[in-house]
Amino acid sequence: MMLTMKYMMLIISITITISTLIIMMSKKSIISTQKSSPFECGFNPISNKRLPFSIHFFMIAIIFLIFDVEIVIIMPMVMTMKFSMMKFWGLTATIFISILLIGLYYEWLNGLLNWTK
Repeated sequence: MMLTMKYMMLIISITITISTLIIMMSKKSIISTQKSSPFECGFNPISNKRLPFSIHFFMIAIIFLIFDVEIVIIMPMVMTMKFSMMKFWGLTATIFISILLIGLYYEWLNGLLNWTK
């Protein structure tokens, strides 16, 4: 009983010592407002808050979300191919891929895939 108490006190003291050393060594010496402010979505949070939002950035985010969701839907379709009736599976896959291609064609016609202007 006494031996386990000694080990427990030793483990607690080592943990506190290591935690204190980590906290002391990880402090940054120079903290500025630029470094401590969050940087999100390409906006400078310190500047004017009423800047116009870039529709190009928004469209890139939407395209990413569409293709991200596409992967989530296509992966189970591939996994269930051998357990499904091929006629219905092929019809579903064809409709899904055609909807994606129509959307991609629409984005291409409107110039949303041009990264620079």
